Amino acid sequence: QVQLVESGGGLVQPGGSLRLSCTVRGIMISLYTMAWYRQAPGRQRGLVATITTGDSRDDSRNYVDSVKGRFIISRDIAKNMVYLQMNSLKPEDTAVYYCKSDSGWATRYWGEGTQVTVSS
Repeated sequence: QVQLVESGGGLVQPGGSLRLSCTVRGIMISLYTMAWYRQAPGRQRGLVATITTGDSRDDSRNYVDSVKGRFIISRDIAKNMVYLQMNSLKPEDTAVYYCKSDSGWATRYWGEGTQVTVSS
């Protein structure tokens, strides 16, 4: 059984930072593309960032344009955890953030998410 548990959300002022964590059980994150998604009120859930093993066996990362240069996705293979460092936060980053596998057999599993609110 796959379990994804997101944590680290909260209320932060514009320009602030948060680090989200995702504890993953049931799959080895080293074998799959892992991703962060977000869903703002009244909007569809959308992709934020992905991380996978690149051709040179280094981490390969991709970001949606709106977070490039501000967010960093990372992973700890030994701990089987995925992270999202969010800097220079804006009110439009307010959303519930989810992590999930974006490849392989476990793509249908979602955690409960963690709420991020950016407001003064």
